[in-house]
Amino acid sequence: MPVVLSRPEVARLLTEVSGIEGLVARLLYGAGLRLHEALRLRVKDVDFDRNEIVVRSGKGGKDRLTMLPESLGPALHAAIDIARRLFERDLAHGVADVELPHALARKYPNAARELGWRFIFSAPSLSVCPRSGAYRRHHIHASRIQRAVKSARTSAGISKPAGCHTLRHSFATHLLEDGYDIRTVQELLGHADVSTTMIYTHVLNRGGREVRSPLVGLS
Repeated sequence: MPVVLSRPEVARLLTEVSGIEGLVARLLYGAGLRLHEALRLRVKDVDFDRNEIVVRSGKGGKDRLTMLPESLGPALHAAIDIARRLFERDLAHGVADVELPHALARKYPNAARELGWRFIFSAPSLSVCPRSGAYRRHHIHASRIQRAVKSARTSAGISKPAGCHTLRHSFATHLLEDGYDIRTVQELLGHADVSTTMIYTHVLNRGGREVRSPLVGLS
């Protein structure tokens, strides 16, 4: 059974985490992203006019659409501005390079030098890619977000063993609580099989089949 936070618990946890770490945590809960999906977001994947996020090569190698919470717009714009400044600095030093998925590096040889392909959550320093040996700017490391969420959980006084993925579990459960149909939630999460999404019906307050206990209303 997945660990799920209540809405007050989510609010307490998110209050305790700020900055880039707080923005990523809010994307996990507000858009149902996996941690690696959030960190791999590129500038071109966010459509502010339509309030949409395109998740590229999610689990199973599939792309999908999910929502961009309007409240995160200003913070995402600020994060993209930081990525743009790093990009311009890299261009000036002749090291403007970024990892491209699959065979896109051959198909679009100049893509690595375009802002749209840059990671929104770009790492503060350049590093050597362990796979290709290229010297480039990757995205920030997952451990940075994991540590921040763990610290926030402690500060918020939450006893559940909640981590980054718990925010995605909570996203799905709270949507079902709000009455959204399971197929819609399945598409937002990127589950290939609806049976995977069904697990969240078992943690709703109303029980797995929305059955209310006969104890309700008795003194």
